[in-house]
Amino acid sequence: MIASKRSPLGLFVHLSVLLLVILWTIPTAGLLISSLRDKDQLAVSGWWTALSTSSQNLTVRAPGPEAQQQRDGKFVITGNALDNPGASVSAFGFRTQEPAAFAPGQTATLNDGERLTVQEDGSYEIVSDVAMEGSRGQRIFVQAAVPSRFTFDNYREVLNAEGIGASFINSLTVSIPSTIIPILVAAFAAYALAWMPFPGRTLLIAIVVGLLVVPLQMSLIPLLKLYNGVGAFLGVPAKTYVGIWLAHMGFGLPLAIYLLRNYMAGLPREIMESARVDGASDFDIFVKIILPLSFPALASFAIFQFLWTWNDLLVAMVFLGTGNNELVLTGRLVNLLGSRGGNWEILTASAFITIIIPLIVFFSLQRYLVRGLLAGSVKGG
Repeated sequence: MIASKRSPLGLFVHLSVLLLVILWTIPTAGLLISSLRDKDQLAVSGWWTALSTSSQNLTVRAPGPEAQQQRDGKFVITGNALDNPGASVSAFGFRTQEPAAFAPGQTATLNDGERLTVQEDGSYEIVSDVAMEGSRGQRIFVQAAVPSRFTFDNYREVLNAEGIGASFINSLTVSIPSTIIPILVAAFAAYALAWMPFPGRTLLIAIVVGLLVVPLQMSLIPLLKLYNGVGAFLGVPAKTYVGIWLAHMGFGLPLAIYLLRNYMAGLPREIMESARVDGASDFDIFVKIILPLSFPALASFAIFQFLWTWNDLLVAMVFLGTGNNELVLTGRLVNLLGSRGGNWEILTASAFITIIIPLIVFFSLQRYLVRGLLAGSVKGG
């Protein structure tokens, strides 16, 4: 028995695949960790520091003079500058120019002669010999060491936002028919191009291949004008689910026909010839033989089409609208960020919420993905 040796080319391929897996996994892991971090820590440090203590600069305002209490002939205002359990003060100050001038436990003399003391646990005390006056409390600058903290607050904020449930249903209403309809149409066309000889078949195949490289943005405006013209002629409203289904079908048909045609062309010819000898028509062969054997290719395209329609925002905004009742999930999450990018910390949680359904679809059909993509790559009809 001769021991097999791994060739340098094979080793290089394996290392390249491993490198690609790492390059894809690290950002995804970082996104997941960031979605579970406290938003204050997320704003000041990267996800790779999630397990270490972070340093934060906090600004708090003590209660006003109305909160002072008399104690041992002194006037005292108390409070706590920290609202994070486990955090500790490393320095404090009362001037913007010197926010960390004093160590915990030291006493700082304020401009009005009052004395400020901040302890390591965040508790502070302002003491004055005379009654304090004014309308606002003293600002206190604190440099705190905050331990790592994980929370589901970001997910709660996204899931509890108004309209998320309706947008989730809208996305499903768009994606499921937009995946099924192109498959039904493309399967018939692919069978015809693979096994039914007719004049111009080669030209049609060339046109389908050419349409694969046409950018969506280039065909969007002509398609929209055509759709509006047909809708006006038939009296159909401009923005409906039917419109976006037809749009996604048009954009997805070239890839679907190309993928399914390659797969069907690679099926054994003897099966079709035997069926014809037994008196089966092309429709019977297609329904009873071709479709069951083509399930890997159908599943492969279903994955791509569903992922694209689920994550789409441009086509949904153009053909469906941006109203509260029509907005899809991706559009709703964009609106949560605000026009100025506020609440950006919910981006990470939003990303994982949007990929839940695509992940379910992918892992349900992924065993057919490679079979469907590679089938027909060697043998063609």
